[in-house]
Amino acid sequence: MTTEFNIENAENLQSYLQEVLDLLHRQSQTTDSLAKPDVSESEQAILLQTQSETHQQLQQLLDDLHPADIAHILEALPLKDRLAIWHLVSADNDGDILLEVSDAVRSTLIADMDDEELLAAAETLDTDELADLAPDLPDDVMADLLTTLDTQERERLQSAMSYDDDQVGSLMDYDMVSIRDDVTLEVVLRYLRRFEELPTHTDKLFVIDHVGVLKGILPLKRLLLNAPEKTVAEVMSDDPVTFFPSDENAEAAKAFERYDLISAPVVDASGKLCGRLTVDQMVDVIREQSDSEALNRAGLREEEDMFAPPLKSAKNRWLWVAINLCTAFIASRVIGAFEGTISHIVELAGLATIISGICGNTGTQTTTLMIRGLALKQISPHNVGKIFAKEIIIAIMTGVLWGGITGFLAYLIYGKPALGLVMATAMLLNLVVAALVGMLIPITMQKLGRDPAFGSSVLLTFMTDSIGFFILLGLATVFLLH
Repeated sequence: MTTEFNIENAENLQSYLQEVLDLLHRQSQTTDSLAKPDVSESEQAILLQTQSETHQQLQQLLDDLHPADIAHILEALPLKDRLAIWHLVSADNDGDILLEVSDAVRSTLIADMDDEELLAAAETLDTDELADLAPDLPDDVMADLLTTLDTQERERLQSAMSYDDDQVGSLMDYDMVSIRDDVTLEVVLRYLRRFEELPTHTDKLFVIDHVGVLKGILPLKRLLLNAPEKTVAEVMSDDPVTFFPSDENAEAAKAFERYDLISAPVVDASGKLCGRLTVDQMVDVIREQSDSEALNRAGLREEEDMFAPPLKSAKNRWLWVAINLCTAFIASRVIGAFEGTISHIVELAGLATIISGICGNTGTQTTTLMIRGLALKQISPHNVGKIFAKEIIIAIMTGVLWGGITGFLAYLIYGKPALGLVMATAMLLNLVVAALVGMLIPITMQKLGRDPAFGSSVLLTFMTDSIGFFILLGLATVFLLH
């Protein structure tokens, strides 16, 4: 099994999935044929041979795939097929695959495993990986698992589990290489040769004193390029980027991106080295943040299994459907308040949709920029006023240009100069409103302690539609009917 990834492998992943689907379909057809009462003995023998060959092909395909690729395939299969494939996966890969799949899919796989299988899967994982899996394991499995760990591993697992999921302490890896600063590079090289293999993503060694306090880092390139008789203290870097276990994962991920880190030390309050972070963990954090933001923007409360039971999926969506229903009624009442205007100027019914569409898109652009700015800590109380002013100016410029074009087109189509002027003015005012709403929603959500993206699209649509209809129909009532 290879772990190398390239573009060809990425393209092949879909072909692997299709191959699995084809083999499952063939296996299902064979099973159905065997169940028929009029199957002869010779036909039955052929079908059984076909079934065995299909089973072996599936087994061989799964044995050749990386656990992450198998996880992708499992997430793309309905529950029945997912469990059929899960039963064919090598037990040695169970733990790695459980870590790779989404939380929603993981729950379906764990529910299909007995305690002995879960314990065997967990025992193949490192301490930091166990901390990720532990919350999903049954209590009795966790109790049995703790008895299989030595004292150091048990303490590390309990320490990792004591931190929140969004803290560095829940992610840090304990598998690392540390050295003293008073030894020569030759001694360090001899020490490293005693390892069968170095921990993954080892690009530096951590330099500590006799009590474990971090003194600096020794990048491997410095170890290799300097004279062997030099001491570690002479060539090490004494100002590394470090993290505390209580730091937020999101901030650590930004630091990895900013400083192009592959690994970094984690120290406690007294400066003692207690673990490390690696780039693969930070990539997972960034991906999870992106997924969470996309879900929150649509008002979904949690990650959803694509093949979850309909009732479970529906419950995940009902909250914002209910909110959206309420906002839609409010918007409809805004339109209802101007029924007289619309009955006299029927053109407004079509023009109103243009206003809501354009302003909704503009508001979405502003909201997206604000969410990104808040996530990157680029927006603060000191500069938020300037950002507001800039967005308002952009909205005015856009409103003057495209409002004018919209008004002119309305005049050409309907031949009413006053209607064109109302349309242009409404477009300008609504774009300003959309910019204001697009900025206020994420900032307000953050002030309330929520994800700035939470429900932003639903709230933005409500505000731009309701206010947009009110402004257009209000202007039309004032200037076209009187």
